Amino acid sequence: MISRVTSQTQLRTAQLNLQQNMANMSKLQEQASSLKAINRPSDDPTAAAAALSVRAEARAVDQYSRNADNGNDWLTTIDSALSASTNIMNRVRDLTVQGGNGALSPAAKEAIAVELDGLKEDLLGLANTSYLGRTVFAGSSNAGVAFTPVTENGITTYNAESNPASSVTRRIGADTTVRVDADGAAVFGTGPGSVFSLIDTIASNLRDDTPLSDQLDNVDKHLGTIIGQRSEAGARLARVERAQSALVEQAGSLEAQRSGLEDIDLAQVIVDLKLQEVTYQSALAVTARVLQPTLMDFLR
Repeated sequence: MISRVTSQTQLRTAQLNLQQNMANMSKLQEQASSLKAINRPSDDPTAAAAALSVRAEARAVDQYSRNADNGNDWLTTIDSALSASTNIMNRVRDLTVQGGNGALSPAAKEAIAVELDGLKEDLLGLANTSYLGRTVFAGSSNAGVAFTPVTENGITTYNAESNPASSVTRRIGADTTVRVDADGAAVFGTGPGSVFSLIDTIASNLRDDTPLSDQLDNVDKHLGTIIGQRSEAGARLARVERAQSALVEQAGSLEAQRSGLEDIDLAQVIVDLKLQEVTYQSALAVTARVLQPTLMDFLR
């Protein structure tokens, strides 16, 4: 059966074609103004879903990067504190060797003891180093300082638990965390066995004219411990720095993927828009020529 082509059919077909051309041109104009290939999910559902996935991953990478930056600052602060502590302990060792000289006068020994007292205070200040109000050697403790000197007995008290559960960590990957604090008890010791008590003992022995030969080994032991803890913190710092570099590369890769899904090639869109405008104008001209019904057309 052959369908009859009426004027109404021709009008509807022509209108449909013109509307389709206008829709294509409108879409290209919107892309040119927004610089986005996807302005609503219906434009390309598959690409829109992929873009949302890439954006979610990019947000996670941004958070990991912020965590890594914060961890880097914590570990850099710790490294600086341990470096200064190492210098202080080297000076304590030199003074211990110097104080062991039996030819020193009581005044000279007192001068060394006074300097040791000052070094202890400096070391205590380093042990209470903080970053953004958080003590870096006290784990997750909310105490204002990591170590508190007790005046009555002269023993320094550690204000945190010495266990991994109280440590401060930062997540730098989906399945990767790194510790960013240091165990103050492991670094400086606690109670009578702390480095602070050792310095007090050396100063007291100098004032009492007690031999210091037994204390030199203790100084070397604490010095080695601090150096070892600095090496451990340095290894974690290097790990964080590697993660930072990897996250920067990953962020760049995800941005390239997002751009490929969402952004347009402006030059190509402008060319397509001009072609669509020409097509639309041509369609208007052709339709105007083809559809010219007169009264005589209807009387035939």
